[in-house]
Amino acid sequence: MELETFLYTKEDGWTVKTFPDLDSEQTLILIFSAPEMIHDLSPLKELVAHYPLSRIIGCSSAGEILGAHIYDRSLSVAVVRFEHTPLQIIKSNINAMEESFHAGEEIAQQLKRKDLRGILVLSDGLLVNGSELVKGLNTVSTDDVVITGGLAGDGDRFQETWTIFKGEIYKNSVVAVGFYGDNIQIGFSSQGGWDIFGPERYITRSKNNILYELDGRPALALYKEYLGEKSSGLPSTGLLFPLAIRQNENDTKHLVRTILAVNEEEQSLIFAGDMPYGYLAQLMRANFDRLIESAGKAGNIAVNKTQKIEKGPLLSVAISCVGRRLLLGERTEEETEAVLETLPQGAKQVGFYSYGELSPIIQGTCDLHNQTMTLTILSEK
Repeated sequence: MELETFLYTKEDGWTVKTFPDLDSEQTLILIFSAPEMIHDLSPLKELVAHYPLSRIIGCSSAGEILGAHIYDRSLSVAVVRFEHTPLQIIKSNINAMEESFHAGEEIAQQLKRKDLRGILVLSDGLLVNGSELVKGLNTVSTDDVVITGGLAGDGDRFQETWTIFKGEIYKNSVVAVGFYGDNIQIGFSSQGGWDIFGPERYITRSKNNILYELDGRPALALYKEYLGEKSSGLPSTGLLFPLAIRQNENDTKHLVRTILAVNEEEQSLIFAGDMPYGYLAQLMRANFDRLIESAGKAGNIAVNKTQKIEKGPLLSVAISCVGRRLLLGERTEEETEAVLETLPQGAKQVGFYSYGELSPIIQGTCDLHNQTMTLTILSEK
């Protein structure tokens, strides 16, 4: 496996004088892009033209990660040429939220092979129901197949997201790459670090990812009570106060959900993933130090899931929630630094700030998460 990472910014151009000579059918190129780059595609086209054989996917972001640093108005790029790992990329269109399950199922079935070991998914961040997408993806999930990824971002605007497939930009789509064979090593982890507060309430009326009532009260009105003055900034200020949901009092696994939109007329909240009827929901708030510590913990867990790497490169794909960036502000790079410090010497990192993260927590099938630092570690034996 050969690996190079680099960056493009409007101010300084590319950080490499020439693109790495790594083009092949077993080369994966990941591109995480600032949303405004859609108005000037010349850097993207320049990069893509250099890699006619490679498998190219990517998406828009709410901040691009390269190494320990976070950028805006940039392209963050990883070029990975695998030695023994066949790759396949796939795209599925999604024109309505109700098509989310089908999109995930289509990707899973088209990538399915006996030697499939992992799927990295990058999805539209606004039109998709992440929970249903994951259910579709999990139709191929086994103990031997790891599914991770994230939902594309649009800064704190929540207006338009897009993906990259074979070097072209697509709206309303989900893209993915499948990794095959016994030489690929995939580590993963998803960690939060938020504190739960306030009473736990029952979801008494909901439909898919739309929450209408908590304990019989209109969800938006109740939520605004907690946010106080911050409620005027919804939906973006909702990122500061996500909800933790669990199936019942005996369920120890909390899933975190953040708001994508509000409906004043219906007094409802629209989330990135399902809010099942009868589940328990509880507000969360930030603990800055624990957010940063959780990023480092995610790194340790992900690395420990791969065999000890004595030689050869390692790529960390870091996907963190836009809500964490809004909260941490100037301290945000502390979490990307915390991840990098846990990786073996010489490891490289790219990634982006997202509208949702896809990963098993520590084991089991893939879940949709919000407000987490989610890592995918790629290396070859």
